[in-house]
Amino acid sequence: MNWSAEEKMRLLFALRQQGLTDKAVLTAMEKVDRGLFVQGVFAGRAYEDTPLPIICGQTISQPSIVGAMTQALEVGPRDKVLEIGTGSGYQAAILSHLARRVYTVDRFRRLVADAQAIFDALGLSNVITFTGDGSFGLPDHAPFDRILVTAAAEDPPGPLLAQLRIGGIMVLPVGQSDAVQNLIKVRRTEQGFEYEELLKVRFVPLLEGLGRE
Repeated sequence: MNWSAEEKMRLLFALRQQGLTDKAVLTAMEKVDRGLFVQGVFAGRAYEDTPLPIICGQTISQPSIVGAMTQALEVGPRDKVLEIGTGSGYQAAILSHLARRVYTVDRFRRLVADAQAIFDALGLSNVITFTGDGSFGLPDHAPFDRILVTAAAEDPPGPLLAQLRIGGIMVLPVGQSDAVQNLIKVRRTEQGFEYEELLKVRFVPLLEGLGRE
């Protein structure tokens, strides 16, 4: 079932109210039906600006946070993007409309399989999925122009910083608990790394190893 024009308009209005101004990001989010990524009892709330539970004990982020992270990433049409934490696949689908190629990795095989099925149905051939420990990134495919992390670490993981191209940007939540986290933007320069705090967020923790489900 495709989302209605009214649902689409209401969600885009909410995104603009939350400060999302980048036209390319808004267009990409308009192209991706969030309802495809929300199953079961929460399907009726897919177009609300709220996080929702998905399988494997994970969540699909609220659209305004997805929009804020995507806008901060400053993705260009020639960029190669790494996403840590595929989850439902919603964020990767949006990135696919902005980037040349999206590599996305998750520790739960079932989440990757479900997301891949949606990407195939939507014809998103520039999204490449992996099951693995995202805290180590994908060194065989590095460097990346942009890296987006959708789970919170205490500090930006060293392997991910190392896989960021000079001039590249990484956006990720950091915090020592699931209650107090900051979304930060890391820009790699010739001299090192520049850090900028963006907003308070709440994400599931970035865990090492593979999930059991």
